Amino acid sequence: MLRSKASDAVPAINGSIFLVGPMGVGKTTIGRQLALTLKREFRDSDREIEERTGASIPLIFELEGEAGFRKREREILDELTHLPEIVLATGGGVVLDSDNRLWMRSRGYVVYLHAPIEELLRRTSQNRNRPLLQTADPRKRLAEILEQRNPLYRSVADCIVETGRANVRQVIKEILSHFGKAAR
Repeated sequence: MLRSKASDAVPAINGSIFLVGPMGVGKTTIGRQLALTLKREFRDSDREIEERTGASIPLIFELEGEAGFRKREREILDELTHLPEIVLATGGGVVLDSDNRLWMRSRGYVVYLHAPIEELLRRTSQNRNRPLLQTADPRKRLAEILEQRNPLYRSVADCIVETGRANVRQVIKEILSHFGKAAR
């Protein structure tokens, strides 16, 4: 019979968990595994938008611009943050809207996933589904995005977890450690 050590026990976590951070940081990958670990439903706000519109994020940006996409994102986030006990991966720009920030802070536990810019570039370089990086100088554009959004990610975060060199299991262990400390 296998017994788990006390350090391996999953802390009791009440409420929903919202993952924020820049594109390429691993919100969806980590979110799926965290949800499995906690036996919760996983949702991804970008996937919800795509499923409901029948269009990809790049196509929405092309047809409606960033403002049109952000309006859709805001509506989806309001709905999803009301769901109980979920793990939600948000889009990288979700923090740009003040209502989104308020909803996440007041309706759940927010984890800011962070990685160095070079790692984000490596992870996003081959992905054409990143409309904001379809530019002659993706590094410069990503640096601008991070400069604008980093203070906003930090303002909503209950904890910050580095994903740069860590594997998914290590990141989840660190997130759960933060929950354990927050529950005390």
